[in-house]
Amino acid sequence: MNTGILYIVATPIGNMQDITVRAAKLLLQAKTIACEDTRRAGLFLQELRKEYLERPEEAQKPHLISFYEQNEEQKIPQIIEILKSGQDVALISDAGTPSISDPGFTVVREAIKNDIKVEGLPGASSVTLALTVSGLPTDKFTFVGYLPAKEGNAKKMLENIKKSQESLLTTVIFFEAPHKLVKTLHLVEEVLGNMQIVACRELTKVHEEVIRCSISELIQKYATQEPKGEFVLLFHF
Repeated sequence: MNTGILYIVATPIGNMQDITVRAAKLLLQAKTIACEDTRRAGLFLQELRKEYLERPEEAQKPHLISFYEQNEEQKIPQIIEILKSGQDVALISDAGTPSISDPGFTVVREAIKNDIKVEGLPGASSVTLALTVSGLPTDKFTFVGYLPAKEGNAKKMLENIKKSQESLLTTVIFFEAPHKLVKTLHLVEEVLGNMQIVACRELTKVHEEVIRCSISELIQKYATQEPKGEFVLLFHF
């Protein structure tokens, strides 16, 4: 029996118009979709139906499987079983490309082990978008996701990044949550010095902002102004 295909589908990171036609068609036809948050996915699919279908109210709704960091190991067998039965499964994250600091690579790895075809539908990614608008070199980059939660481990990672850049000379990209931003900036300044940094937030949204300044200036900015939105931070030695 032929197995189904595991589709890795990129979705918009803010602006709904950034969905590709191919991704929209696949998601509207999908019978099973694995997603981080079933409620958010349901609202997103509802908007897609309104945008692309003449009679959105008559559209058949897919089976949504909750698939996030804390339950992915438990849900993988269910997804693999569906694929083995011959049915396709689309994997989406809350925003952007699945597996990029989001759940996904574990189920991809398991699908490959089971000789199940994995196909990617490219699209929005805050990593590459931030890089292209940063003004920093784009020929080589190092993406490290989120820094470790423990300060000691985060400091060690920054020290390793500093050492690696002596030979790599890449633009370094990482994510940070708004409530941890100032603390992280202080740590980066401690390890790397008061270097120039680019901070991108709310990319593709109404309040999109790209800030280019020194780390100390960014700390000062958010000393009196509460950071909002997820941040993509970039620097180059």
